[in-house]
Amino acid sequence: MKVLVVEDEARVADFIQQGLRADGWHVTVAPDGRTALYLIESDSFDVVVLDLMLPDLAGQEVCRRMRARRDRTPILMLTALDKVDERVAGLRLGADDYLTKPFDFSEFAARLEALARRKRDFEDFGPNGPTGTVLRVGPISFDSESLRVHCHEKEIPLTMKERETLTLFLDSPGKVISRERVLNAVWGVSKDPLTNAVDVTVARLRKKLGPCGAMIETVRGAGYRLKKVEEGENELA
Repeated sequence: MKVLVVEDEARVADFIQQGLRADGWHVTVAPDGRTALYLIESDSFDVVVLDLMLPDLAGQEVCRRMRARRDRTPILMLTALDKVDERVAGLRLGADDYLTKPFDFSEFAARLEALARRKRDFEDFGPNGPTGTVLRVGPISFDSESLRVHCHEKEIPLTMKERETLTLFLDSPGKVISRERVLNAVWGVSKDPLTNAVDVTVARLRKKLGPCGAMIETVRGAGYRLKKVEEGENELA
């Protein structure tokens, strides 16, 4: 997934960039509003992280111009100003979410994930109903309407947590998904000090998927990755 980070403080921008890249995001950084608008016109992004205090155009103005152009890319506004009227003003201009500095990175990443998922769901379903509800990577498929998972056309019964974990992998084939990201997306927490819930769930998922379970690879010290299968390739290597 692609994110544009509009942030003039180099230290903050670097912190966000390193964290998101570790989670598998493709990150582009713009140091000011005019550069951001140029990049938005010339490329497409899944989410825009927009600081309000910028040296040229304020974040609110960047947001206003994006919406005036009918650009519906989700916007997460970032600011050190923790005032209700500031948040309300930003949301009324068309921002989708709001986070104040300093922030917990796990919460920040989870909010971005939710915004990107909302955008993807709208594109998949469209304004007039579903246009494509099946996630598929090689022999694994998941129908988001019936909630059925298949491996080589054989239906695999999964628990809700197993299904949500698999969906996270299917959304980003070939990309490393950290344990923290799985915890946040599936369990809604950023730390798991007492149990190894993610590892146990992934182990069960691999076992239930049978031959398809080998597609979920462990990346030592980083998390898990669903093996990317080229289009038209149905068999496991």
